[in-house]
Amino acid sequence: MPFGQVVIGPPGSGKTTYCHTLHEVLNGLGRKTVIVNLDPANERVPYPCAVNLAELIRLEDAMDEFGLGPNGGIMYCMEYLAANLDWLTEQLAGYQDAYLLFDLPGQVELYSHHSAVKQVLQALTKNKYQLVVMHLTDAHHCTDAGKYISVVLTALRSMLHLELPQVNVLSKIDLAEAYGRLAFKLDYYTDVQDLDQIVRDLDTHPLLARYAKLNRALCSLIDDYSLVAFVPLAVRDAVTVRAVIALADKAGGYMYGPAGGDPDPAATAVRAALAQYDVLDVHEVHIEGSRRDRVVDGGHGMDDADDEDFMDGGMHAMWARMQRDVVKVEAGKKGRKPRKSEEEGEEPRRAAEVPLDVRDVLERLA
Repeated sequence: MPFGQVVIGPPGSGKTTYCHTLHEVLNGLGRKTVIVNLDPANERVPYPCAVNLAELIRLEDAMDEFGLGPNGGIMYCMEYLAANLDWLTEQLAGYQDAYLLFDLPGQVELYSHHSAVKQVLQALTKNKYQLVVMHLTDAHHCTDAGKYISVVLTALRSMLHLELPQVNVLSKIDLAEAYGRLAFKLDYYTDVQDLDQIVRDLDTHPLLARYAKLNRALCSLIDDYSLVAFVPLAVRDAVTVRAVIALADKAGGYMYGPAGGDPDPAATAVRAALAQYDVLDVHEVHIEGSRRDRVVDGGHGMDDADDEDFMDGGMHAMWARMQRDVVKVEAGKKGRKPRKSEEEGEEPRRAAEVPLDVRDVLERLA
């Protein structure tokens, strides 16, 4: 029974970076992971593709053949994939023992009402693929009340349309205040609680006040379903990465053991880390911490241009921290005597570490 994540979200939400990060981290932790690129517009992928939709159909060919624009071309490519599911099944046949990451396009209509992606996912689930949807949203939308309601509605609509377990992720949480200041602490936005506060903010907006009844109806709809919640993610923060992996493993059933067996050391490690995870800690580190940094140096933190440097250096440090957690789990299974700090229940420190080279880590672990 293959397990995997279906990574969706609007353009610019960090889907490709997320897939790249999890591919490196999970493989480093010993979980064989491959990426399936189903985004026809994603031509220059930074990760190795086990399966690439471009081998079936190219976006440029669809646009030239039928005179379509970029959006129409992507829609056609996904419909073409849905009509040729045998190709996808054959491509995935060689990865039945791997954990799959499906990188999908960013067109919201594919997950809100269009049937192509739903048909593909339904076909995979019928073939015993155990999938969980990871819906990524840029965290800076939380700084605007109207945008926040929009992303909550988008997440809710995709949950109802795709009919699969779904984890909603606020990505780039370290850049959440790049375009404005959060009105509340982070847990308010992750828990989607007390939307009357949002309605009051919208009522005072000079352009949106005229839509007060509509705003209240939309918030009431969200409250009636009570399905949406978010988990924050910063790909440079091992704590948030482990929390997202743990929630995905739980929603997809992987944490209970693939194919009825024991879960791998990576699943055990991230599951243990989830018990120490607190959204308010994330708020303190990435929101309050960024505010202090901006006061000190006037900077705006790191942005997408730093992703390549992170993959070269910071990724190794995060991988090393997670690998040490796996070693602790495996040693614990062998009856290792706990250290004094573990006996006293001391929480791990979250200080920044110097990036390490993966080869140095492997030599130390040997």
